[in-house]
Formats: sequence, structure tokens, C-alpha cells
Amino acid sequence: MWITLQQIFPYAIVFTIPLLITALGALFSERSGVVNIGLEGLMIVGSFTGAFIIFKLQALWPGSPAIIWVGLIAAMAAGALFSLLHAFASISLSANQIISGTAINLVAGALTVFLARNITGSGNIRITNGFVPFDVPGLSSIPILGPLLFSNTYASTWLILVIVAISTFVLYKTPFGLRLRACGEHPHAAEAAGIHVQSMRYTGVIISGAFSALGGAIMIVTFAGEFTGNVAGLGFLALASLIFGQWKPLGILAATLFFGFASTVANVSQVIPSLAVFPPIILKVFPYVVTLIALVVFSKSSNAPKAAGEPFDSGKR
Repeated sequence: MWITLQQIFPYAIVFTIPLLITALGALFSERSGVVNIGLEGLMIVGSFTGAFIIFKLQALWPGSPAIIWVGLIAAMAAGALFSLLHAFASISLSANQIISGTAINLVAGALTVFLARNITGSGNIRITNGFVPFDVPGLSSIPILGPLLFSNTYASTWLILVIVAISTFVLYKTPFGLRLRACGEHPHAAEAAGIHVQSMRYTGVIISGAFSALGGAIMIVTFAGEFTGNVAGLGFLALASLIFGQWKPLGILAATLFFGFASTVANVSQVIPSLAVFPPIILKVFPYVVTLIALVVFSKSSNAPKAAGEPFDSGKR
């Protein structure tokens, strides 16, 4: 049992990280009062942009680790810009946020596949530069925890964990975080206090776009290795993690680790002898069944922001 857990856990963490940063981005959007179900599309935009930039630069500077970071930054910029479509429709035009998010998913998938096919002819963009797993010096030799948490880890893992810590501080210990949360709970009271609600909501959606795109790009440079126009439903799984985590950063961290572990069991089951004895179909549907059960259980005690999903009308009280 221990050997099986030791084999699975590093993979589960790698799979969890894109899920975590995407769900964290959704947290900023929903805390500002805008529901963003376009996470899947934003992840696809990020994975395409990251793969394209790295694909082009690796021909000029093969093997350079700086290329990876340039690709991640470019992906975040592309995600932030693309999310403005959702922000403009939802905030400025007061459109239905669910319909707007669905449109983002449809447009992003079609547009990126079209561009990829024109670039490569096949629709796939393969990269040779990616993060290399490493053992954290000193910490990887710690009994029990070392092999689980500090072995075969990626630089992106520690970057995202730092972002989670900073985001928690920003949301709960800074004036910006207080204003953002106020816009998602009581926007009219926030406006009466001098806060520009629409600007705060735009900021929340843009952060959501940047973080979701970063999640898509991290998939490319860690375990995917190529853009295919698909992120395997991780955007919707991130949305489920947001609900499961009760719209709190640490809750989201726990939820994404849980879902990441469940998905990893399904994906690596056939190469681990102790799991190969189970019928593959059972392990394949396992993460989705777990997701449905978790949503049913935790939706009854939902702590969603009170104004999430509601267009803001300054003249309405």
C-alpha cells in the first residue's frame, strides 16, 4: 500500500497544480461577483499560447530554460486579454454570465484548433522544452513526507503554492481583498462606500483569465508536452473544486488535491500492478462519480458570494 501511494502521490501533485491555479482564478472572479464557467476555454487559450511561444523560441534557443518562463508569461497575458470578452459581456453589457462563459469555451476551443492546424497542419503543437522534475535537496530524504512531497517535483509546483499563499493574504488581509469580496457580497453597499464595483469585477475576471491560462500552460510544460486543443475537462473540475472548497483558498487547495488524486488513480492505474487488478472502466469513472457525490453533499451548505452571477445595476437597490 505504501509503495503504491509513493508511486501515485508525485503524479497526483503534478496533476493537481493546473487544477489548483485555475480554481484559484475562478475564486477571484466569483468573489468579485462574476461567475466564470469559461475556465475550460481560458485554459485552452493558455495551453495554445504557451505551446506556440515555446515551439517558436525553442528553434532559436534550444534547451534554454528561460523559454519556458517566457511561454508561461505569454500564456497569462493571452488569458487575461481573452477574459476581457467575458468581462465586457457580463459586466458592461449585463449579459447572462453562464451564456457568456459557455461562449468563451466554444470560441476558445474552435479558434485555437483552427490556428494550430494552420501552423502545423495537424492541429498539434509539440514542444521539446519543459520543466524537468527534481528532488528538493535535504527535504526529499525526510522519512515518509520526503518521497511524497519533495521527490520528482517541478518548479511550477512551488510557484503555484507561493501564489496560493499570496492570494490568501491578499484576499483576507489587504484593502484590495476586502473591496473585492464586498463587491461579490453586497455591491451596492460597496458602491456607497466609494468602491467602483465594475472596476473591481473587471479585475477579478482578468485575474481569473490569467490564472486559468497559466494552468493550461503548466499542463504543457509538465505532463502534456503538446497542445491538442483539449484540457480533458479540467476547467469544469476546477469549478467543482471551487464549490467543494467553499470559495476559500485553503479549501480549494484541499479539494483540488482530492480531485487530482482521484484523477491520477484513473490515469495511471494500468501501469501500477496493485491497481491494474481493478476493471479499467471503474477507475476511469471514479473521479467523475466522486465529483458528483461531492457536489451533491457540499452544495447544500454552499457559502457562495451572495451577489455572484447577478449583474450590477447602480440604480437598483
